Amino acid sequence: MKALVTGGQGFIGSHVVDRLVSLGHEVVVIDDNSATCNEKFYVNEEATYHKISICDYEAIRPLFAGVQVAFHLAAESRIQPAILNPTYATQVNVVGTCNVLQCARDAGVDRVVYSSTSAGYGLKNEPPLREDMPKDCLNPYSVTKCAGEELCTMYTALYGLKAVSFRYFNVYGERQPLVGQYAPVVGLFMEQYRKNEPMTIVGDGRQRRDFTHVSDVVEANMLAAFTDNEKAFGEVFNVGVGKNCSILELAQMIGGEYHHIDPRPGEARHTLADSTKIRTILKWDPKIEFADWVRDNKGY
Repeated sequence: MKALVTGGQGFIGSHVVDRLVSLGHEVVVIDDNSATCNEKFYVNEEATYHKISICDYEAIRPLFAGVQVAFHLAAESRIQPAILNPTYATQVNVVGTCNVLQCARDAGVDRVVYSSTSAGYGLKNEPPLREDMPKDCLNPYSVTKCAGEELCTMYTALYGLKAVSFRYFNVYGERQPLVGQYAPVVGLFMEQYRKNEPMTIVGDGRQRRDFTHVSDVVEANMLAAFTDNEKAFGEVFNVGVGKNCSILELAQMIGGEYHHIDPRPGEARHTLADSTKIRTILKWDPKIEFADWVRDNKGY
């Protein structure tokens, strides 16, 4: 088949591209290379790349011709930068997502797989977190990503476009972003460890996160792309293993010195996925154990 991947040169998107290429599919990538937390933008020589913003509807529309499945990962994807610039986050995450869905609809794309976030659960919901819990968006990032979910659900109900939305929990793994104070914590700690710098723990470090390996996230995307289960379309699924770990525990797994920095506004205290829905409907079965991966990769 022919697949299109927005944000296909970033952390998760580049892994989606690699998996699609390995399966023999034709892959078109849209990425404007705007993510400031990436040290580099990844290229698979078997894919075709277009440096365009998803906010430019007229520019991206022709690239959807002949596409069967679109994977939408392009976003303003960090909480703190979105707090600093909510207008930009809204433009990319809401208008950009609507552009992708409308392009897919116009071109007759069979389905769209949308990457959302667990940040929409906020503070009001008690873990483990289920998809039927009310949203509690604490920041512009979660508001705009949840708006994307609503657009996907609406495009399925109103226009018949098969859309599947994934709420990622804390994704880690190879190619994880390393640059800047807002880089995801696993990559940031490992980079500090390798440079013999103290790890910077936000707040007291007792906040807990459900860490999910990027290969398991990619597998969820593949299952959504190829499922025949009608119960998947127009739905939202957690992508989290159902175990969590404190930031202090992560620092102790890696070893070395650490110090505490000020807490950040707009972030949940604990995350823990109830993954019953994705395991039941899409038969997702994550493989990578977080502690094992950290132990095997912290020095590399």
